[in-house]
Amino acid sequence: TLTAWELLFQRMPYQLDGRRHAGKHLLIVGGAGGVGSIAIQLARHAGFNVIATASRAETRKWCLDMGAAHVIDHRQPLTPQLQALGITAVDAALNLADTDHYWNELGELLAPQGHVGLIVEPRGELRLGDPYKAKCISIHWEFMFARTRFQTADMIEQHRILNRVASLIDAGELRP
Repeated sequence: TLTAWELLFQRMPYQLDGRRHAGKHLLIVGGAGGVGSIAIQLARHAGFNVIATASRAETRKWCLDMGAAHVIDHRQPLTPQLQALGITAVDAALNLADTDHYWNELGELLAPQGHVGLIVEPRGELRLGDPYKAKCISIHWEFMFARTRFQTADMIEQHRILNRVASLIDAGELRP
């Protein structure tokens, strides 16, 4: 939960409240995992049209139950599946599974001035030039232990996040 929240609402330029992001497409690679399950719900709460990836029938259903509008198969190329849904570009993407594997395709799929959020260390070097440079795509990293590891001045923020999440769970707006 901390990873999904910090990535979406502190590293990336999005806000939880007010459905401010209605009409925007967010692709979540790895939607059925722990971070992805919460990210789907938080993004829907913020108004995003969420497209998640999953490959098995039960994980596809799980993503839909969490609030994804669409689920596509991460074992197949993403672009034709999105095009079949009438989606030619996404405003943002969270790659929660395999940074290297999806890097080039996400660069092509992201809209100009889009955002990509990452949590998995790449195995090799990533090309940071075009299309990322040409489109001015912002790259955001999240590591939920960064605050404690580096004793940042805002360490108390995670306490505030968890209190807010507890309120959302208690109100039935977020499913753990």
